[in-house]
Parts: sequence; C-alpha cells; structure tokens
Amino acid sequence: INSKTHCDPRLTNSLLVPDRHPAMPLTWFPVSRLLWVRVAAVLFTCTAFSVAAHGAVLPHGGMADWCIFCWAFSFACSLLVLLVEQCSLQPRIPVSWSNFPITVACYASLLCLSASIIFPVFFLKNQTVYGEVRDHRIASTVFSCLATVAYMVEVSLSKARPGEVAGYMATAPGLMKVCQTFVACVIFILVSDPVSYDRHAALKWCMAVYCICFILSMAVVVLCVGECTGCLPIPFSKFLSAYGLLAVIMYLTATILWPVFQFDEKYGRRGDSKRLIAVAVLTALNFLLYLADLAYSARLVFVSG
Repeated sequence: INSKTHCDPRLTNSLLVPDRHPAMPLTWFPVSRLLWVRVAAVLFTCTAFSVAAHGAVLPHGGMADWCIFCWAFSFACSLLVLLVEQCSLQPRIPVSWSNFPITVACYASLLCLSASIIFPVFFLKNQTVYGEVRDHRIASTVFSCLATVAYMVEVSLSKARPGEVAGYMATAPGLMKVCQTFVACVIFILVSDPVSYDRHAALKWCMAVYCICFILSMAVVVLCVGECTGCLPIPFSKFLSAYGLLAVIMYLTATILWPVFQFDEKYGRRGDSKRLIAVAVLTALNFLLYLADLAYSARLVFVSG
C-alpha cells in the first residue's frame, strides 16, 4: 500500500473492514434425513386426527377415541422431540436424550399401525357412509398409514448400528421392550371387554403373567429413559438376564394354558372366539419377543462381560 492509500480513509476502510453483509445461510437449523422424517410424521399425524375430528362423523368412545388418541399422542410427542432438538434444549430435559426420541418413535409407529388397521375395519368396512364423510375417513386412513411409515423410517435411522455407542432403547433389546409392553396393552384391551379370564385359576394365572411382565418391561423402559439404571442394587445387565428368563418361563406357561382352558370343550368354552384367538396369538408373539430378548441379554452378559 503506497502513501496515497494511507491518506485515503475510504480506501483504507475498504481494504481492512470485512464485508458487513455476508451471504446468509439458506436454513437456520441443521438439515438431515431424520429431521425431515420427523417433520413428515408430525404433519401426517396432525392431518390424520384433524380430518377425522373435523368431518369423519365418528361415534364417541370405543375404537374411535382410541384412533384419535393414537394420532394425537404421536403428534404431541413428536412435536416435542422436534422442538427440543431444534432449540438445543436437550441438556435441560430431565430424560436421557439418547433413549427418549427413539422410544417415542417406536411407540408412535405401533400406535399409528394399530390405528391404521382398526380405523378402516371399524369405520370404513361395511359402513353405510357416503360423500364427504367417507372421503374424510379414507383420508385419515391414508395419512395414518403414511405416519406409520414415517415412524418406522425414523426408528430405522435412529437405532444403533453395530459397533456404535448408543442408548439401550436404541438397541434391539430396547426396541423389543417397547413391543412387549404394546402387545401386553392390546391383550389387556381384548380380555377386559368382556372379561374372559375369570372362569378358571389357570386363566387368572395367565392374566397375572401379562400384568407382571408388562410392569417389569415398562419399568425397564422408564429406568432407561429416566437414566435411573444405576439405582438398581445389581448390575443392569444381570437384572435384564434374570428378568428375561423369568418372563420367558411365565409366558411359556401362558402360551400353553390360555388356548387349553379357552378352547377345550370340557372347560366350558364360551365368549367371542375371535378375541380369544387373538389373545392366544399375541401371547405366543410376546413369548417369542421375550425369548429373543433373553438371547440378546444373555449375550450381553456372557459375551460382552
């Protein structure tokens, strides 16, 4: 810079002062596939329950309220996750953020899946509704299916990969805990209206199996999400193995006893056979889930330990 340059303040400012108007970024938050999947899930669930509540003319109570609850609960929890992550409020939330979002996504996928099956069966099939009412019910079903797909994609993107350090709920055993509790909730709904477990002591035992295993599985989910696994008097991995073995044995007895005492004529078969068959199938499904969970937990203790 020559002497003339030093004498000209305008030229000096243009050389030394950086540009006061840099190019603004296109977005103010980080963009990722997981973000867009969550946004899609929020929009789909919001549309599903809004359309159903606005023009589907649904009856009060029963399966209609269940479907609305599935969509509204999933929407509220997903919106909470979205806002917390975009505002970087994770340190202020009193839960384990490595476990909470995927737990919400897994429960939401199961809830929306159940609503996607129940809603058309109860409110479209064999229903004498036409015009806008039928169109609203079809639209709710479509957006419920889209929300289910979005949540399944979110779970797939969030789950732990081999060799990756992640929260327990992002692993296969953690996701199976969510499935176990959800299946148990469906069983509770099927056996409670009408009550179908009060005729024999064996059926009451089956109900006790469903309740005890549900409580323990839900306790594991709460402990992981609340970061309270260190409060247990024994190592968490050994607790999982012991509880998994107990649950497998209990569900094995229920898988055998429920169909025997419900469908054998000498024990006084009665009730809605479709519901009883569904309970038998779901009991066997939960037995397989607990068996697979036990295999993972045993591997965690005896191989990793």
